[in-house]
Amino acid sequence: MMSEKNASHASHFVTTELAAQAVGMALPLIEKAMQHSFVGESGFLFVVVMQPTLTPSNASFEEAILYEHAIGDRARWDADYAGFARAKARLSWKTGLDSHVVQTLRPHLLQPGDTVLWGGVVLDGIIVGVSGANACYDEAFAGVVAMCLRGLVKDMRERYRKGLFLE
Repeated sequence: MMSEKNASHASHFVTTELAAQAVGMALPLIEKAMQHSFVGESGFLFVVVMQPTLTPSNASFEEAILYEHAIGDRARWDADYAGFARAKARLSWKTGLDSHVVQTLRPHLLQPGDTVLWGGVVLDGIIVGVSGANACYDEAFAGVVAMCLRGLVKDMRERYRKGLFLE
């Protein structure tokens, strides 16, 4: 949960509601893809969206989590998909890089406690972590959510006509 001190660092356009809308836009694609066993066999998925303006320099990881969404009955989970998705998002949040990039091209950035899983994406500062499918599809789904969020923000920015400065 974002503290009052970090509220001043929050994005003007990226809100919890907008992140939920982005996930909602991506869900039909994700749910359809999850019907194929090659995507992953768990039947469960967890999505973490980070507040793009909260960074390790101005917030804790927990404060920077903007929105989380579970797919599937959490009581039936066979693994900690939320923990895995958060770990992937944390790695991308700490490094500013897709978690696959860190794992394969920049493993020197890994620290004790970091995950060796991938499925976190950084798109123009928008960070999304996903877990529950095979890693390449976790990454794809994270990318879809990030692209939807970026599109929604661009649309909001184009519609914003309240003067010369953000209120």
